[in-house]
Amino acid sequence: MDNTPTATDATFDLTPIEVRVLGVLIEKAFVTPDAYPMSLNALLNGCNQLTAREPVMSLDESAVQDAIDSLMARRLVSRRDQASARVAKYEHQVRLRHSLPPPEQAVLATLLLRGAQTAGEIRSRCERLYRFDDIATIEGTLEHLAEKYPPMVASLPRAPGTKETRYMHLLGGDEPLQAAIEAQASGLPAAGGGRGRSAELEDEVRRLREELDALKLEFADFRHQFE
Repeated sequence: MDNTPTATDATFDLTPIEVRVLGVLIEKAFVTPDAYPMSLNALLNGCNQLTAREPVMSLDESAVQDAIDSLMARRLVSRRDQASARVAKYEHQVRLRHSLPPPEQAVLATLLLRGAQTAGEIRSRCERLYRFDDIATIEGTLEHLAEKYPPMVASLPRAPGTKETRYMHLLGGDEPLQAAIEAQASGLPAAGGGRGRSAELEDEVRRLREELDALKLEFADFRHQFE
């Protein structure tokens, strides 16, 4: 019997690198569709991107390839061979495996790439992926993700002195969730979470840089096909 863990197990247990790779694949399907599916080189650039990533990572090709292979074994990622492409290309299978429409994919990608966030932060940061009309729509989308089996999103207890609920993805398993809950209770910022009001101001600048980054990645992927 094949005991390889899959995305339909009772809980997820992706590593931080697998979380980053999956988040990048979902994100880039929205923002750079002309350069999708993605090559290993393009995925590496997306994983190590300095904008819209919390935490920022510095991965090498071997680590990203290992994560791709693991995600393929879990049937969350597939390889697509194209006659005109000289390198392997990869795409996520989240939509098919978990029946996620575009709004839910966008919210999940934002949580995978940016850590725990409020509904307002998610709405702002999702803008390039999917435009939500209001906070209530975001909250409804988060509720649907929380009701999946296994659940893909959970709300965190409110930190002392705060009024807004923060949400985080559950694809990394129970340990990151418990760490985030303990951090919230102590009033410390959760790892990979938002950094408060200053982060919101930085996002205004980051959104401008992200468009340039997306163009650079698309060009790098195109050039890599001829190397």
